[in-house]
Amino acid sequence: MSRARRWQSFVRTETGSAALLLAAVAAALIWANVAPHAYEAVWRTHLYIGLGSHELSLDLHEWINAGLMSLFFFLVGLEARREFDMGELRDRRWVVLSGIAGLASMVVPALIYVAFNAGHPSVHGWGVAMSTDTAFALGILVLFGSRLPASLRAFMLSISVVDDLVALLVIALFYSDDIHVPALLVALAALGMIVGLRLLGVRRALYCAVLSVVVWVALHEAGVDPVVTGLAVGALVIAYPASRGDLERASGLFRLFREQPTAELQREAAQGLAAAISPNDRLEQLFLPWVSLVIVPLFALANAGIPLSAEKLGDAFTSPITLGILCGFVVGKVIGVVGSMAAARWLTKGRLRPNVGWGAVTAGGAIAGAAFTVSLLIASLAFEGAELEQARIGILSTLVGAFVLSWGVSGLISLLPPERRARALLGDSEPLTDLAVAVDPRHDRVRGPEHAVVTLVEYGDFECPYCGQAETAVRDLLGHEADVRYVWRHLPLTDVHPRAQLAAEAAEAAAEQDMFWPMHDLLMDRQPALTPRDLLRYADELGLDMARFRKDLERHRGARRIAEDVDSADLSGVSGTPTFFVNGRRHHGAYDIKSLSAAVDQARQRAMATRA
Repeated sequence: MSRARRWQSFVRTETGSAALLLAAVAAALIWANVAPHAYEAVWRTHLYIGLGSHELSLDLHEWINAGLMSLFFFLVGLEARREFDMGELRDRRWVVLSGIAGLASMVVPALIYVAFNAGHPSVHGWGVAMSTDTAFALGILVLFGSRLPASLRAFMLSISVVDDLVALLVIALFYSDDIHVPALLVALAALGMIVGLRLLGVRRALYCAVLSVVVWVALHEAGVDPVVTGLAVGALVIAYPASRGDLERASGLFRLFREQPTAELQREAAQGLAAAISPNDRLEQLFLPWVSLVIVPLFALANAGIPLSAEKLGDAFTSPITLGILCGFVVGKVIGVVGSMAAARWLTKGRLRPNVGWGAVTAGGAIAGAAFTVSLLIASLAFEGAELEQARIGILSTLVGAFVLSWGVSGLISLLPPERRARALLGDSEPLTDLAVAVDPRHDRVRGPEHAVVTLVEYGDFECPYCGQAETAVRDLLGHEADVRYVWRHLPLTDVHPRAQLAAEAAEAAAEQDMFWPMHDLLMDRQPALTPRDLLRYADELGLDMARFRKDLERHRGARRIAEDVDSADLSGVSGTPTFFVNGRRHHGAYDIKSLSAAVDQARQRAMATRA
């Protein structure tokens, strides 16, 4: 991988985004302390856009906070919708529990802040002590990834979505100017039109983009912070897995373009490829680099610049504003998350419970104590002068507090015995199952112990080169793991691999003579040679009854069995190969030995936690 590609891959991760954000914070602090007047002058520069007598004039600081940050919240909305359509939030009980935990994790810190500031004018800044910063929280989570379960990411995202939504409502209701009702009605009407277009199936991005701008401008004119536009519009963009039919249609269009490379066919092929991917995925890929590389670091650069001195730090850490924010986040988030989930489980007699263990819940509460983006946004609306500086110092201090507390909680969990650690991290709830058709040893092609703790299912294609790459990792995994059962299910992608169907039928013909796995291994080892003559040669090499094998192949005896696997793939939303399921959960990401081993180990720990 080239240096440019490695850098691009890094910045697209939570670790890379958090690192860039941290670098921007450091740069802002240095700039504000070396040249404070220049720092303030840059962000107070006015920029305006106008049409005729109509003009929108904001300073650079406001354009970043109210304008560019709308795209940040747009991405948050996209990810929330994807979790709702395809992720953990498919279990609507988890939606309810996330809502409860998200609200409690904001209310408790706000109450702590109010307790510190009761009787002071600064009490009106309670909204600063509420919102977790998603970028920093996920960055801290990645740093402790080896100690904490992968499912904690969905847990953190679920709470962050509620957190951001409530925070934006707080901004709109409590930290906006007097509401101008006609402009607000225009914004609501434009948002309703976007909803209407979605319901009618109109997916032209241009229409939604224009209407989104109308919503933003109308909210600004109404006196409501317009960043809420991004979250609302993003949450309306549906997510779905690529269907096999759409992919086959796209590959057909590409073949037509290959045969006749005209501009018209190029346009049709490009549209077909785009239509195969959900709008949610396309938009995230489009905006993620800009948000990660430009917008969020620029926001940090514009808002984190605080002139520091021993005197100012002393004033801050004796100020109820700084102490209320710091204690609200570092202590209040843990109390809010853990306490609300424990209460919900007790009141519902276990019907509502987290999809991770209580140790992971506590670690999640500690990680949620990282404040930045939205808190700085509210602080800039609630405070001025010295009070604003004290609020900013408190917000930056939460990053250190959240990191230290998360490190301590995860460290204590790692000291527990294996079974208790698994229970603390993964809990005892039954995970969602993505595999629509359960494994049946009487029907499926199974390799490994019958009562293994972990079952690895692969939907594969004998002509698929990526399946060939994954096969090395699978064999290595089975060679080192004694409690893993491996299941192969056919998914020949006949539109791109013309020999895959016959190769699958050859494997099934060999299965009639109890030689499925030897034939499977030969086919995977010799993917470039899958002609009918090659298949007959492999059968002879394995010592099969050639007359019977030839007869089964000619009559396509295995076609029905293969079609059943293909139908089960459709039911599970599988459209490409290789696709893996580990104990019924779909494996996302790489399929090298490291990634598959980590997924298997996670499944083993969950099984251990359930039995404990």
